[in-house]
Amino acid sequence: MVIDDPAVKAEVEAAFATYETALVTNDVPTLEALFHDDPRTIRYGGGENLYGMEAIRRFRRGRSPQGLARALEGTVITTYGRDFATAMTLFTRENASGKVGRQSQTWVRFPEGWKVVAAHVSVIDA
Repeated sequence: MVIDDPAVKAEVEAAFATYETALVTNDVPTLEALFHDDPRTIRYGGGENLYGMEAIRRFRRGRSPQGLARALEGTVITTYGRDFATAMTLFTRENASGKVGRQSQTWVRFPEGWKVVAAHVSVIDA
């Protein structure tokens, strides 16, 4: 198995960048499209545990579009073979002084492209 094949890594980096842009602009259709549409897809958020794409959709569609801007740092994307990857990053927000967010995503390549199958977001003291 090849870890961090440059072509595969570039694909996941592009998908991750698309996700980040969609997140901070509250582009809900793109956010939904980047998650695997399956009841086994999980997203643990800062204040919610979402099991299945239907729960993730309800959360995304009901979330306030305010205060989503953030700065990323320490992003590490690692690919394993051609069809599996992890993306880990730290983030800060101007409206959350003294806090640092942590985000992890598990990405899988499906016939329709790269999709998040599991995600976790948490915030801790900086």
